[in-house]
Amino acid sequence: MTQGTDPSGGPAQPGSLNPYERLGISPDASFDEVQAAKQARFAEVGEDPQARARIEAAYDAVLMDRLKERQQGKVSTAALNASQREAAAPAPKPALPAMPSLPALPRAPLNLPSARLPSLALAEGRERWLPLIGGGVLLLVLLVAPAANAELVLAFATVLTVINLQRRGGRLLPAVGWSVLLLSLGLVVGGLLLRLLDPSLPLGLPLDAQQVQSLPALLLLVLGALLIA
Repeated sequence: MTQGTDPSGGPAQPGSLNPYERLGISPDASFDEVQAAKQARFAEVGEDPQARARIEAAYDAVLMDRLKERQQGKVSTAALNASQREAAAPAPKPALPAMPSLPALPRAPLNLPSARLPSLALAEGRERWLPLIGGGVLLLVLLVAPAANAELVLAFATVLTVINLQRRGGRLLPAVGWSVLLLSLGLVVGGLLLRLLDPSLPLGLPLDAQQVQSLPALLLLVLGALLIA
């Protein structure tokens, strides 16, 4: 660190204060500390023009001293200390933009039909006679008509069961579901019946295999139409 000049602009005389001593700072003081020392010395001397001139000259000498050091490629102690403080200080985290809050949407009540097993009760009135009459007619057609009509008979029986269950329960989808389930179960039972029966059927009834397999399905459909409520 080089010695400063006297406030008059000439070299500092022996025994006179150098700029750092006049400002009351150390040679490694930071720029902010130099500024604060200058204002503090101004406050101490008041309005004395000569004293203020000496302080101003000391301040200028310190700045010139720092400038010379920079031009000579030297790093001042104050700059080194400041760099060390900056390296030790944690880097501030960038502030993330706040996400806008979405308005709360009203929740509509979700009414799902509750799955329940149907109750069994014998139908009354028209819901009883419709399956009995319709089922009897379809049974007669299945036994008398050619075997090719078995699929058509089951189709009519399924529609009849759907209509009767819908009239009793008031809901179409459950009526369709139970009708399809009864039809499928009846066909499975009919298939098992074909494996158990002897090819020569009793009573000499000329029933085809398709008629025998369709018979349990027809009976289950009629029973379901009468009992499922």
